[in-house]
Amino acid sequence: MRKLQRIMVTGGAGFIGSNFIRSLFRKTDFKGTILNVDSLTYAGNLENLFDIDKELGGKRYYFEKIDICDYTSLKKAFQKYNTDTVVHFAAESHVDRSIFGPRDFINTNIIGTFNLLEIIRELWQGRDDVLFHHISTDEVYGSLGKEGHFYETTPYNPNSPYSASKASSDHLVRAYHHTYGLAVTLSNCSNNYGPYQFPEKLIPLMILNMIDEKPLPVYGDGKNVRDWLFVEDHSSAVWAILQRGRCGETYNIGGENEWENIKLVNVLCEKMAEHRGMDFDYFKKLITFVKDRPGHDRRYAINCSKLKEELKWKQSVDFNAGLDKTIDWYIVNRKWVENVQSGEYLKWIDLNYAKRNSP
Repeated sequence: MRKLQRIMVTGGAGFIGSNFIRSLFRKTDFKGTILNVDSLTYAGNLENLFDIDKELGGKRYYFEKIDICDYTSLKKAFQKYNTDTVVHFAAESHVDRSIFGPRDFINTNIIGTFNLLEIIRELWQGRDDVLFHHISTDEVYGSLGKEGHFYETTPYNPNSPYSASKASSDHLVRAYHHTYGLAVTLSNCSNNYGPYQFPEKLIPLMILNMIDEKPLPVYGDGKNVRDWLFVEDHSSAVWAILQRGRCGETYNIGGENEWENIKLVNVLCEKMAEHRGMDFDYFKKLITFVKDRPGHDRRYAINCSKLKEELKWKQSVDFNAGLDKTIDWYIVNRKWVENVQSGEYLKWIDLNYAKRNSP
């Protein structure tokens, strides 16, 4: 089992990254320090970790506002904090945004990953107590038909600028392992959901639109299928890989929980109606079918037996319970939502976050 002491989490102010940091401090026996490196774009929000910063900031938790495309600043952070582990979440991740503005995806997902690999190639040379873990997506595999699953051996077939950029970064990580002997692991996960997810994503968008009695936009015929994974289970899987995953290996992380989009939206309508003591049809009538997005993959489904068998990981959150937790969180945390949607959280950071300058 690896001894991880000084972890750099890139994109640690985002949805999955912030949940991972919270999970390490709250739900594991991790005793080291975490450096959160984030450029704080629209989806990065330090409010997500205010409690962690208040308790551990300047002691075991640190933050540096750095764009991973900024090679010089990134290298200085590595040296300053003597990083021995990288968990690389930082990425542009929304498919719709990649269709209309692919340049940011190429820069962050490919060039940013290249920068990290070049830095560790120089600074970690000859060390055997280090690890670079790369977070990727099931979307690199393309689209499935009605049957079958994605395996770690499934050929890549990305269909959007987002998935193509992630596929490229995956290949770079593997190439640096095979060419330069860098210690790396990779994971490809299915769709995450849970607290702190940016409101443009399907589940929080539907929840918030129902609260505000706005239309519930569903692409195409609504029969696109996704495999849903509660974000806490993703965090525990990454932790298992960091500790026990085999160097150079890829592990698929899935919820084994497939849902057609339209069926999922109907379930959310039922839950919201029950929560509000209202009739299901009141929310169902808000469902609005809209023109499908270009290149919309039909179905994703992950086989994660390798992760389960080798590392003894398993999902812990039932989908029904996970949706209830998520709905409750967005209802209670409307101020967070308002801050994110208005950009007010950037002002909040300036007023409330005291940056610590020494590890």
